[in-house]
Amino acid sequence: MMIEMENLVKKFPHTNAAKQSDWKTAVAGITLSVRRGEVFGLLGPNGAGKTTIIRMLTMQTQPTSGTIRIDGRDISRDPRTVKERIGVVPQHVNFDQELTVWENMELHARLYHMDRAERTARIGALLAEMELAEVRNDNVRRLSGGMKRRLLIARALIHHPQVLFLDEPTVALDPQIRRHIWELVREIAKGGVTVLLTTHYIEEAEALCGRVSIINKGTLIDVQTPRTFCENLGAYAVEWDDADGRAYRFFHTRTEARAHAREIEESMQRVLLRPTNLEDVFIELTGRKEGL
Repeated sequence: MMIEMENLVKKFPHTNAAKQSDWKTAVAGITLSVRRGEVFGLLGPNGAGKTTIIRMLTMQTQPTSGTIRIDGRDISRDPRTVKERIGVVPQHVNFDQELTVWENMELHARLYHMDRAERTARIGALLAEMELAEVRNDNVRRLSGGMKRRLLIARALIHHPQVLFLDEPTVALDPQIRRHIWELVREIAKGGVTVLLTTHYIEEAEALCGRVSIINKGTLIDVQTPRTFCENLGAYAVEWDDADGRAYRFFHTRTEARAHAREIEESMQRVLLRPTNLEDVFIELTGRKEGL
């Protein structure tokens, strides 16, 4: 396994409703592993603990308890080696806005002690791969949102990491740019890099991830492939409007789904019969839509 978490716990001090000092559990004993070369997704509502997990895996915050291993190495015992093997694409853009695209990449390469020839070649190759070569001398503040996201990925890859962490990599991007980022992630994974991502976009997880985990209130609910999640719930969904709002029922065969749809249609209601998707699974397991 490339990433291993065992009984991972993170608690934060906070003031409770009675205005007393207390502890809030953000991550509650999660045990999870990610295979070498896998694209793995963390799904969960806001506040579920996804970003906290990423921050612990990338050594930006320490676990309250539990163990994390990257490529077999305990991050608490060998943090320097682990940092050399991981790349991080944060949720928020954090470039030096006064530097150019090339200068930001150069600065990051120097942090990894890359010699001049190596970093020049690597920066040039990554900017070309991310279609940023033409803006190499532009100030970062002039870039579009999509360009900044691609530059974040390029920066994270500069030292040839074995693991890439993506925290909401396409947040606030339009659909066309989002799909461009998806293609970049696929190519990165084909190159042998293990990718772990968090996302609020269910279709993103379906498109990219071999497996996904669903997390709610700091607890791991389940881990499956997107297809297995859908098949377990029922491969076909019947959707209609009733007195309480939008209603859904799930069936394992199209015959069962059609029979139920006909029953509803007899009461003069409009019915949609469609394949089950990962968002259906997410709502059934958490009771909430993604992002809420």
